[in-house]
Amino acid sequence: MSDAVIAAKPADKVETPFRRFVSEFAESKVALGGLVVFVIIALLAIFAPWITPQNPYDLAELDIMDGRMEPGTVGGAGFTYWLGTDDQGRDMLSGIIYGLRISLTVGAGSALIACLIGASLGLLAAYAGGRTDSVIMRLVDLQLSFPTILAALMILAFLGKGIMNVVIALVLVEWAYYARTVRGTALVERRREYIEAAQCLALPTHRVLFRHLLPNCLPPLIVVGTMQVARAIALEATLSFLGLGVPITEPSLGLLIANGYEYMLSGKYWISFYPGIALLITIVSINLVGDQLRDVLNPRLKK
Repeated sequence: MSDAVIAAKPADKVETPFRRFVSEFAESKVALGGLVVFVIIALLAIFAPWITPQNPYDLAELDIMDGRMEPGTVGGAGFTYWLGTDDQGRDMLSGIIYGLRISLTVGAGSALIACLIGASLGLLAAYAGGRTDSVIMRLVDLQLSFPTILAALMILAFLGKGIMNVVIALVLVEWAYYARTVRGTALVERRREYIEAAQCLALPTHRVLFRHLLPNCLPPLIVVGTMQVARAIALEATLSFLGLGVPITEPSLGLLIANGYEYMLSGKYWISFYPGIALLITIVSINLVGDQLRDVLNPRLKK
């Protein structure tokens, strides 16, 4: 065997960081299953207008005579309501898929905005120190001292219903988690040599923060962000169930559950039951992915 062939063999087995991350994540079949389920849910939400048998919020497609039909019943429109209908004759399967769009949009959107705000403030607090750090962390402590759902209810009572208002409320109650997480990691990183070198080169503060410091704070930030998406979806569902969330014309899973609550005792369980199952599966799948990301990105936390 020639030297060239021998030298080429180890190169074929080189394991890149991405491959190592994928292989370690795939060690948990439960987390891998959760990721697959979440991808399917996301695809259903994205392509809802093309895969659902009915647009449940187009009045021209609804028939009040099909109201509260049991699962598996064939309606007047000629197709089968596999998960039944609600009191307005809306197909529950279509309603759930459309509801997933709102829940995922609100959850992911609020988590992303809160992450940008919280991470920026956390980096600034750790890097600047002194009075800046004290002011930011006192704001964090103040925000975290209030029960999350109570704070969100107070904000929405002032702002009113609406998807944008729900996103604003969730951002205001979530940013502190990101700020505290990033600050804790950044305090360790800012004492390392590469930060001291950047300071000696008199690089602009924003470049030091976002070009050098932030990338090394990403692992815990990714984990917290994943968990907060699930938390935001659950919070939005709770707010909508209480009547302070999204409007009835653009319902989420929480509002679908609330719509059928009054019919539970009369035996029309499916109006609330199936949206509740969809919400549970969505949150559990995201949490399973987040748990495995935590173990992969921070091996010291592995069980």
